[in-house]
Amino acid sequence: MFNLVFYEPEIPPNTGNAIRLCSNTDCVLHLIEPLGFTLDDKRLRRAGLDYGEYSEVRTYRNWQHFIESCAPGRMFAISTKGDRLYTEASFQPADYLVFGPETRGLPDEIRMAPEMTSVLRIPMLPHSRSLNLSNSAAIIIYEAWRQNGFKGA
Repeated sequence: MFNLVFYEPEIPPNTGNAIRLCSNTDCVLHLIEPLGFTLDDKRLRRAGLDYGEYSEVRTYRNWQHFIESCAPGRMFAISTKGDRLYTEASFQPADYLVFGPETRGLPDEIRMAPEMTSVLRIPMLPHSRSLNLSNSAAIIIYEAWRQNGFKGA
């Protein structure tokens, strides 16, 4: 349905949670290296439980390899620096939802890449820094899925 993209994720349980999220929402998880862990990390497996067999997880050497391999149509960067709320976007099946690494977010060159359709943000209180990566992904995936009538559920 949708494509969840983690650019250089650092924390195994977040990616494990994303595997589980993608299994339950029929999304593809795209991981752009370098990763802050190995895919056989026990913390990743524990968070993903046994959902790995129900998920499609693809890895890419770098951003360029991802762009060349997927040729994504519509791509939304999700960032605290977004200029639109995620609820203002009209999501379509096959959209790519791009999230940055946990400790630093999407770098400017990715967030502002010409391939990006828009940069979206999740509202938070002013003193907040950011939400957990896998929680943020779940918020956006479920909004996109809701907008498309929870197709397949």
